[in-house]
Amino acid sequence: MRSVLRFSRLVSCVLGIALLSVGAAVAAEPAARKEAETSRLDTLFMDLKRERNEKAAERIAQRIWDEWMKSGSATIDLLLQWSSEATRKKEFAVALDFLDQIVMLEPDYAEGWNRRATVHYMMDSYSKSMADIERTLNLEPRHFGALSGMGAILKATGRKELALRAYERVLAIYPMMRNAQNEVVTLTEELAGEGI
Repeated sequence: MRSVLRFSRLVSCVLGIALLSVGAAVAAEPAARKEAETSRLDTLFMDLKRERNEKAAERIAQRIWDEWMKSGSATIDLLLQWSSEATRKKEFAVALDFLDQIVMLEPDYAEGWNRRATVHYMMDSYSKSMADIERTLNLEPRHFGALSGMGAILKATGRKELALRAYERVLAIYPMMRNAQNEVVTLTEELAGEGI
């Protein structure tokens, strides 16, 4: 009887260790996936910074956007798709409902905040857009889309020097972004003219 009891305890112990190992492996899987995504993004950002051909840079930028769009959740992906459709139809309140759910469910998903910032911008809700841009940049400081949006808001609200700095930050990340290049030239000329 004692040997059966010892064997039973041994089996329980082995099963417990096995379950802990499986649990640790399952917990490590998302971390490993996140690390691989970060590595891919780092490589893409290095390529983007070095690229001097505008079209090639646009292709790299699109690959970065593709990475940013990967939420890792089918629910978030579906909500993002629905919000994009609503935005395209200019049903901004509906789009915001979906985006509010995204940022509530996945507060560390930068693209959820960026998309919500975009909808607020389209609704001329600049302060709400800026708050969401700030959240986006806290999660992904290299988010050239969010920085570009920040520049547009600052320019629209008459804060040209700050807008110029925002566009310069864009160009430090994505030197071949034509819109940011044009904005830097325009704002520099406007600020020089105002200084006379």
